[in-house]
Amino acid sequence: MKFINYKINNEILLGIKTSRGIVDVKKLANNNTNIPTTIEELIKSGENKLKLLSNLLEISTPTIEEENIEYAPCVLSPEKILCVGGNYKEHGKECKLELPIYPLIFSKFNNSLAANKQIIQLPKNAEKFDYEAELVIIIGKEAFNVAKDEALSYVFGYTIGNDLSARDLQLRTSQWLLGKTCNNFAPIGPYLVTADEIDANNLEIRCEVNEKVCQLGNTKNMIFDCATIVSYISQFMTLKPGDLIFTGTPSGVIAGRPKDKQNWLKSGDRVVISIENLGTLINILN
Repeated sequence: MKFINYKINNEILLGIKTSRGIVDVKKLANNNTNIPTTIEELIKSGENKLKLLSNLLEISTPTIEEENIEYAPCVLSPEKILCVGGNYKEHGKECKLELPIYPLIFSKFNNSLAANKQIIQLPKNAEKFDYEAELVIIIGKEAFNVAKDEALSYVFGYTIGNDLSARDLQLRTSQWLLGKTCNNFAPIGPYLVTADEIDANNLEIRCEVNEKVCQLGNTKNMIFDCATIVSYISQFMTLKPGDLIFTGTPSGVIAGRPKDKQNWLKSGDRVVISIENLGTLINILN
C-alpha cells in the first residue's frame, strides 16, 4: 500500500494512494476507533491494521485528486533520522572516501524534514549545496540487537529521500552534522510504500536537476544492503517505529566532480528524484 500525508486547513491527514485517487483514512475509518488515522499510529499498529485498511478500500469511497493536495512529509516525527555515508563504491571513489569496513553513520534532526513539492530555503551562510538521491528505510517495530536475516521484518516500508548537503559546512570540521541538518535538508516522500511491495535490493535510483540526469544507480550496488544496515545500527541503539534511515547515494554528486566543474545548486534549481516503485520526489530551491 502507498500512504501519503497531506494538508487541508492546516491539518495533516493520512491518505492512501489508489488508482482512483487519494482516499482519506479518517473518512474510511468512519469513527471506527480500531483503525489508525495517523501515520505514527499506523506504523505502530502492525500488519493486522494494514489488512483491515486494505479490506475497507474495496468499499467504494470518495477520493481526492492528487494534483489538488498539499503534501506533508510522509513520516512526521521520527525519533531518529540516521544516514549512511559512502555506501556505493563509485560514490566513495568520486568523493575520495576509503572503502568502509563498517557502515559510516551520521544523523539529521527533525528540523530537516520537508515534503514533496516543498520549496527549500537555502541558508544564507553557505554556498556549496549538493543533492543526494537515496532510498529511505522506515522502521516498523522496536529493534535492538537483531540478526541480519531477521532485520527486514522490522521494516515497515520505504520512501524516497534527498540528503541535501551544504558541503562547505559539512567539511568545515570532521563532524558532518552542520552541513547535513539545515532546515528542510531532508525532503522525503511523496509516499510511504509498505515493505511487502518493495524489493529494496534492486531499485533504480535517478536524480535530475533542471531536467538533466545527474545520478543513475541501483540499490543492488550498495556496499551494505538494507538488512545489514538495520542489523548493524540495532547493535548499538534501539530503533523505534517511525525512525528513518537514509541508505546512501549513488555516484554523480556535485562534490565528486573536478573543482572547475562543480556548479553547486542555487536558488531556482529543480531537483527531481525517482526511485523504482516508490514514485518521484520534487523540490525547488530558493
